[in-house]
Amino acid sequence: MGSCCNDKCDDLGRIQQRQRHTLRIVLLVNAAMFAIELAFGLLSGSLALLADSLDMLTDALVYGLSLYVVSRGVIWKARAALVKAAVMALSGAFVLAQVVYKIAHPALPTVGTMGAIGALALVANGLCFGVLWRHRAHDVNMRSVWLCSRNDLAANGLVLCAAAAVSVTGSPWPDIAAGAFICGLFLRSALSVMKEAHAELVAQRQIG
Repeated sequence: MGSCCNDKCDDLGRIQQRQRHTLRIVLLVNAAMFAIELAFGLLSGSLALLADSLDMLTDALVYGLSLYVVSRGVIWKARAALVKAAVMALSGAFVLAQVVYKIAHPALPTVGTMGAIGALALVANGLCFGVLWRHRAHDVNMRSVWLCSRNDLAANGLVLCAAAAVSVTGSPWPDIAAGAFICGLFLRSALSVMKEAHAELVAQRQIG
């Protein structure tokens, strides 16, 4: 019996160590891409890039928090997921404010910059998605991280589509629409993570 328990503890320790390693990788990638997308989003005047850069910053904060609670209990992880949901919701609110401003003051973004930086972000998030794939079903903490990565890929693809549409139409509205859609992704993901974390907390209270 003792040997079995020790084996299980060793397995759990190895899983947590792999999770920490993975989270460090995606944290560094997202922090770097936030700085790059923010700078070029401002230079190009692209709402889609700005929204995606904020998504990168949010994810970096989320991954840092996830790294902190890897070895903690279920309740800690569920509480951390609630914090992540709040961060995502605040990001969505900020992007929504930018969408409203851009609708009132539309301006044509620089298409070449949008496309190049959007493609770079897609590659970076593809890497993150790949390393997070095997952890997606471990617990609520890692699942919330994987959901962030999945949404990033959708947002990056949308930035590229918006860049192509702006190029073809000569209009800023595809860029504005992409920013609005990314805002919706923020808010939808926030609600999903919040519901799952709340259910986990309720289940733990019933057990306790």
